[in-house]
Amino acid sequence: MNKAYRQGQILSLIRSRTIHTQEELARELKFIGVPATQVTLSRDVRELGLVKTAQGYRQIRPETGGPSLSMMAAEFLWEIRAAQNLIVLKTSPAHASSLAAALDRQQWPEIVGTVAGDDTVLVVTPDNDAAHALREKLLPFISP
Repeated sequence: MNKAYRQGQILSLIRSRTIHTQEELARELKFIGVPATQVTLSRDVRELGLVKTAQGYRQIRPETGGPSLSMMAAEFLWEIRAAQNLIVLKTSPAHASSLAAALDRQQWPEIVGTVAGDDTVLVVTPDNDAAHALREKLLPFISP
């Protein structure tokens, strides 16, 4: 396992459940097949900017930014199509990747992941209902 993958799994874990100690974090990582020593976890916690709160570990350092979703969508999003648990977003040429990154930063529960091409973003949702909810959430971003 490489460092980026392990740190990504750590962020995913602390966002999805309450973890109060490095021991709990190590146990959760081991459960998903990512071994880590206490020394490695201490370094990861520091590098990720995690702090202990009453609600468990939280990231206080803002993630690397970029244009906001509202700005990106208003400017470049042209069309939204639903296909079962998938959403297809059509954008201006060369802007799909930026829109996908803005969507990923939202950390919305309706979004499992995104894949971007030149002018198309494929958004994967957990199920058909989530795809419908996401489509409704995105429609107001399209300028009339």
